[in-house]
Amino acid sequence: MNAEEKQRFADLARAVADRRDQEAFAVLFDYFAPRLKSWLLRQRMASSEAEELVQEVMIVLWHKAELYDAARSSLSTWLFRIARNRRIDLQRRARTRILDGADPALQPVAEVAADEILANDDRDAHVRKAVSQLPEEQREMLRAAFFLGQSHSQIAEATGLPLGTVKSRIRLAFGKLRKALEAESA
Repeated sequence: MNAEEKQRFADLARAVADRRDQEAFAVLFDYFAPRLKSWLLRQRMASSEAEELVQEVMIVLWHKAELYDAARSSLSTWLFRIARNRRIDLQRRARTRILDGADPALQPVAEVAADEILANDDRDAHVRKAVSQLPEEQREMLRAAFFLGQSHSQIAEATGLPLGTVKSRIRLAFGKLRKALEAESA
């Protein structure tokens, strides 16, 4: 494109911006639409998507021609940049719409069988009973570590106990729980 053509297109864009000149827009559309579509097809877009994107770019020209600055770039550069950015936006939206049917979060929750519910209730009752039989200090350490999610260091800081004492009380509690639960299941 030579300097004369660049100036002619800049003048036509100015006419669209200033007067909403339909004839100027038609000339620009006839010149740039096929070139934009051809470029988009080379970017591996489907023909229908390319046509739709060209329409969007030309609508931008119609509605926002006043944003075009001939001192900064040619009209061709401005339009192709808009097309490029819209194409990238379209690709990003398409990527976020693809769902993986195998994703566990999208699978229906399996119904729990009645016998499994009863078994879980029995197990929970056994665990509660075993925990209730622990000495108070061990029960508190388990509660802080597993129900409140505190680290051993946080428990030691909160209780004022040495870290080793916290760890040994938790270890002792687990040992007693294991024995109590094994005795219940036997």
